[in-house]
Amino acid sequence: MVKEWLKKNVCMTQKNEVEPNSRDGTSQYSLSNGVLPSLGARSNRGIALRRFTVSPFDPRYKLWETYLVILVFYTAWVSPFEFGFLQKPIRQLAIADNVVNAFFAIDILLTFFVAYIDSHTYLLIDDKSKIAWRYLKTWFLFDTISTIPSEFVVKVVPDSVHAYGLVNMLRLWRLRRVSQMFSRLEKDRKVSYFWIRCCKLVFVTLFAVHTAGCLYYYLAANNSDPKKTWIALQIVDFHTADLWHLYVTTMYWSITTLSTTGYGDLHPVNIREMIFVLFYMLFNLGLTAYLIGNMTNLVVHGTSRTRNFRDTIQAASSFALRNRLPVRLQDQMLAHLCLKYRADSEGLQQQEILESLPKAIKSSISEFLFYQLLDKVYLFRGVSSDLLFQLVSEMKAEYYPPKEDVILQNEAPTDLYVLVHGAMELIVARHGTEQIIKEVKSGDVCGEICVLCYRPQLFTVRTKRLCQLLRLNRTTLLNLVQSSVGDGAIIMNNLLEHLKSQDDQTMQSVLRDVEKMLAQGQMDLPLGLCFAAGRGDETLLQRLLRRGSDPNELDVNGRTALHIAAAHGSVDCARILLSHGADPNIKDYEGSVPLWDAMLGNHDSLIKLLLDNGASLASGDVSQYGCYAIEQGNLKMLQTILKYGGDLTKANDSGTTPLHAAVTSGNTQIVTFLLDQGADIDSVDEHGWTPRALADFHGNEELTALFNSKKLSNISSYPRASDRKEGLTFRLTKYPSAGSIPVAPIAPVMIPVDKHPRRRVNNFQNSLFGFVSAASKGETTAEDDGTTHVMDNENQISRVILRCPGKSDARKLVRLPETIRELLEIGSKKFGCHCIKVQTIDGAEIDEIELIRDGDHLVLIHDDKNKSPQIS
Repeated sequence: MVKEWLKKNVCMTQKNEVEPNSRDGTSQYSLSNGVLPSLGARSNRGIALRRFTVSPFDPRYKLWETYLVILVFYTAWVSPFEFGFLQKPIRQLAIADNVVNAFFAIDILLTFFVAYIDSHTYLLIDDKSKIAWRYLKTWFLFDTISTIPSEFVVKVVPDSVHAYGLVNMLRLWRLRRVSQMFSRLEKDRKVSYFWIRCCKLVFVTLFAVHTAGCLYYYLAANNSDPKKTWIALQIVDFHTADLWHLYVTTMYWSITTLSTTGYGDLHPVNIREMIFVLFYMLFNLGLTAYLIGNMTNLVVHGTSRTRNFRDTIQAASSFALRNRLPVRLQDQMLAHLCLKYRADSEGLQQQEILESLPKAIKSSISEFLFYQLLDKVYLFRGVSSDLLFQLVSEMKAEYYPPKEDVILQNEAPTDLYVLVHGAMELIVARHGTEQIIKEVKSGDVCGEICVLCYRPQLFTVRTKRLCQLLRLNRTTLLNLVQSSVGDGAIIMNNLLEHLKSQDDQTMQSVLRDVEKMLAQGQMDLPLGLCFAAGRGDETLLQRLLRRGSDPNELDVNGRTALHIAAAHGSVDCARILLSHGADPNIKDYEGSVPLWDAMLGNHDSLIKLLLDNGASLASGDVSQYGCYAIEQGNLKMLQTILKYGGDLTKANDSGTTPLHAAVTSGNTQIVTFLLDQGADIDSVDEHGWTPRALADFHGNEELTALFNSKKLSNISSYPRASDRKEGLTFRLTKYPSAGSIPVAPIAPVMIPVDKHPRRRVNNFQNSLFGFVSAASKGETTAEDDGTTHVMDNENQISRVILRCPGKSDARKLVRLPETIRELLEIGSKKFGCHCIKVQTIDGAEIDEIELIRDGDHLVLIHDDKNKSPQIS
């Protein structure tokens, strides 16, 4: 039976994680179930135990312990009763005792398989030999003696009249289980502490009364002279009296003695009884003090909060009367104290709970509660997620009752507030009267103007009803923003735009003051040159440069203040930057230089200024500039690029030239212009394509004729299958600028990929991650000539080169159709004859389309039988 039970209760032999055993997902282990691990020790709850070893945290083992505690209550009543009132076993009680003893005997065997926590290392020990030795040298002997049947003892010691009762008293050793159960329940958050303490006190009192009564009757029953006993005063022949009557009389004496109400009818008669009563009364003194002290603590704990609240209210009222405060201030004081008491009594002390938690947990809770709200606040719109997360973690939640002042006009700016729920009013005191300027609703922020500009508060902020606010300290805000100049500029831009959108004259006056402070450099926010250049603020720009700002500092997109000034056409700002050493040829992450930004905005004066200071398009990605102009079909822009030092014949890093884009767009005029500038019609990009092959592929006969009129290169310039990547897709490049020409994609236009993309995905093709990533995207890797290529299976297109000897020496690059008949029809259309066969260059006839591979050179045979094709 024990072995079968053990097999069912093997704990965590195949699990390495703790499983919840409650519906709310809480762990099956509470604070009372284990011991806190020492510093550096491993956790005990995720370790797999050995086979046939029971975890002390197993909920089934906990249920077994609870069942044994119920049996202990039975033992606590029956053992003193049998010791005091019975001289020999009664059949019914004997059967019940033996059944209870059997369960405790099973528990003795089970204890040899229950792991324990080492008191020194706090590790869970599952070694059976250590478990057995620990149990044998501690409680094994006491547990074994307490399970010995009373009948067995009577038979072994037949002459002893006290053996039966003494053995039963030894079973009171099991009471330690009850003590452990109450200690565990007192720490369990799911159970009321008040009622657990009350139950414990009741059980202690009842056990003391019951045990003392049984012992007291034992003294009378075993006295040499039964008539000189305390119970003989009430029942003369008590040996023949009813057992129930004797038990009630005994309990009556015990309770009256414990409660110290006096004896009256029952009192000790002989010396033994007097000595027993003497010690019992001493014990009652301690027990009574223990009961009264515990009950007093329980009652006081429930009423102390109310008493403290009343004392605080009384002290506040006395303070207000003594200092003759106005009625409005008195009401605000009392309302705030009442709200604090209500928050404490209803468990709403959010900030106190958050402050008691570790920073990581507190930050996660704050993010869950307030991140979405703060993200919608206009002041923080567009800032980085990192800054927003830090701001949420530093904010403190507070409650304010109705008609309470949160901010006072003209006070020093120390905090800004975000309204979570409720409503508030912005009030201005003018000529001794209060005027309501605006109502603050949920999600609005107040106090931000003075906090950012460090000036006295402009308004009094007063609550209309119960409000919850998030408070952020000014010093904390500035410290967080100091690490991100870009976020500081975003916050200031948001503030300025908000002030501009206000129609109130007061707000417009504030806007003028803020702009004046910006120009004078009196703002504490970290503002960069890009912010000043974007606003065209020459004064702020000069002030920042004089403070030592780097004229070539970059923003998040890699653009400098000179890029921004050029895009906005700010000639004066650009002149200031150039005079302080700004690089006129610096590139951003997209490969653009300030001169290109000025060209896109058609800022002629700024273009001249940049050229006078040594600016040239040659330092930028000229190939991308040319592709952009070709995408717009703007020949004049191409001529301007050439005029300002751009070489339109060079390729970018991928080998793509503007001529490739011009051929793809089919613009013959631009192609002619590029050819006149020396563009190479046989330049090969990284995918193996030449402009000549692209023209032939798109079937543009005009461009093909234009290329044929040029000096032809070797035919091997056509792309080889080993050099070509199928499913090629080019991305169109768009250049945003202030007032630039709107960009509209032309399809199908093949524009080379940006040279400096903002975020480039690394496929890690030589790693395991690369293969998994490629598989998830539907890509395959194929090796050819020792070179690895990545191809898109869904967009893969096979192409072949056709020749028709006897009709034309030209070669045609065509897509491979699905059947041989379709291929012959394509050849007949291309060469103007009736093609009947398909052969390889070696003369082998091809009957099935599946035998043709991508990039094969094929020969078409027409129906003129008199001519023998010459295959070369």
